[in-house]
Amino acid sequence: MNFIQTQIPDVILVKPTVIEDHRGFFMESYHIEKFIIGGIKSIFVQDNHAKSVQNTLRGLHFQVQNPQAKLLRCLKGKVFDVAVDIRKDSPYFGNWVGEELSEENKYQLYIPEGFAHGYYVMSETAEIAYKCSEIYHPQDEQGIKWNDPDIAIKWPGDNPILSEKDNVLPMLANSDFNKRKTVV
Repeated sequence: MNFIQTQIPDVILVKPTVIEDHRGFFMESYHIEKFIIGGIKSIFVQDNHAKSVQNTLRGLHFQVQNPQAKLLRCLKGKVFDVAVDIRKDSPYFGNWVGEELSEENKYQLYIPEGFAHGYYVMSETAEIAYKCSEIYHPQDEQGIKWNDPDIAIKWPGDNPILSEKDNVLPMLANSDFNKRKTVV
């Protein structure tokens, strides 16, 4: 496995060693000791699997009181996966990193705690599997608008399919991600 730091060094692109022959392929998608050596020390407690149609954009999401590190890979199709640094004390605050993940390249993207995450489906459909270092807490979830001009993410498409929730997310400048939302 190769672990490659991106433009934001804490976000790591994982390129697995893939052994292919006439039967198919084999790869290790996770090996705790190799990941620790590669700079990924998160312990994962939840696995998620999502399927989406072409032009779907999910994100940009994060949890405040229960931040999640994520390890993502695309099992079917192709996505453009994005991490936005929302750590206020970071020199990369407001910067983003994007990587294409696909069933062909088998790459994974590690996104540490303190980042907003989203992805755009480039293929007819795509299936994403990802590990999280913290359980999902819906009352703690917040987000940032996908097309925030201050972040200026270069998405592969400009008219994505959004959920109602994602369509009304605030811009980064209007986000109050230091406070937990109250549920009534």
